[in-house]
Amino acid sequence: MRRRGRRVALALLLLLALLGVGGCLISERRPESAPSPEADALARRVEKAVAAEAWARTGAVRFTFAGRHAWLWDRSGGRVRLRSGDSEVLMHTGDRRGVAFEDGRPLGGEDLEKALASTWSAFCNDTFWLNPLVKLFDDGTRRSLRTVEGGGPGLLVEYGAGGVTPGDAYLWHLGPDDRPIAWQMWVQILPIGGVQMGWSGWQTLATGAVVSTLHTGTLMDLALTDVAGAARVEELEPGAFDRLP
Repeated sequence: MRRRGRRVALALLLLLALLGVGGCLISERRPESAPSPEADALARRVEKAVAAEAWARTGAVRFTFAGRHAWLWDRSGGRVRLRSGDSEVLMHTGDRRGVAFEDGRPLGGEDLEKALASTWSAFCNDTFWLNPLVKLFDDGTRRSLRTVEGGGPGLLVEYGAGGVTPGDAYLWHLGPDDRPIAWQMWVQILPIGGVQMGWSGWQTLATGAVVSTLHTGTLMDLALTDVAGAARVEELEPGAFDRLP
């Protein structure tokens, strides 16, 4: 049994080594930053192409991320609800206070703190996938023009602050209408640089805001489902936050 255990361990180490080497071979170097007024102008056209101004009228959003996280986001009220499996968390996004339940049982102490911290991390990630195109001019961002594969226009956006992983960068591949068709990522969570995923399945919410619901790539496919928006959270689900102090 010990010999078998050692063989399994060696096989796993070899597999990890091969994956590491493969990652180095296909990893792309992060493009150099060259902020310019021209890049800012392109970013404004991208905002217009996805009706970014309508996002300000979208006071509430509902969506399910990757089939795992069912969100109700009261943007106007600064509140969020996450349902995943048998757990439910209600949280204020400003100070991250909230309540959590597991199988209907309220959590407290360290269990509550862990649930709130996990929810905040998931919230930053999942809502960024929902609509990062309204964050092109966030504080600490830099925008650069780049030419992407095939000679098409590209917009490199680097985030120096915000979220849970400041320092991440995204190279947007744009279509002829300035609407994104894909992005490449240089993010802390991925050991491989330049991973590309498509942006499609565009959906117009009731408020006029436009979001992409389908992302396909070589490593994975990711979908956002049950997507809906409204001016007020009561239009999506009345009384959803009654249990949140």
